[in-house]
Amino acid sequence: MVLCSTALTIYFASHSIRTVVVTTLACSLLLQLAYFASVLFLIWRSGCDSRVGQRAEHFGSCKEVGSEPPDLDEVTNESADLFQRDQMLAISLLLP
Repeated sequence: MVLCSTALTIYFASHSIRTVVVTTLACSLLLQLAYFASVLFLIWRSGCDSRVGQRAEHFGSCKEVGSEPPDLDEVTNESADLFQRDQMLAISLLLP
């Protein structure tokens, strides 16, 4: 819908098919970039939400059992695993 309205507006303003084609391609590229950025943002945000929830559950269980929180190395490894999983999810969403 956006591409059609842009093409018609540019055609009536310039009366040039070449300008319409170039502008429509540029608009299409801009829409694709915006979609890609929004998907990455949603993946990042869901990863942050799940990590906060996991930490809250973990620290709640530590208090109940009386154990200590995990070492920095364990948290770093878990964060790296989550980051790699989020990257794989982002790639799989972009593939047809």
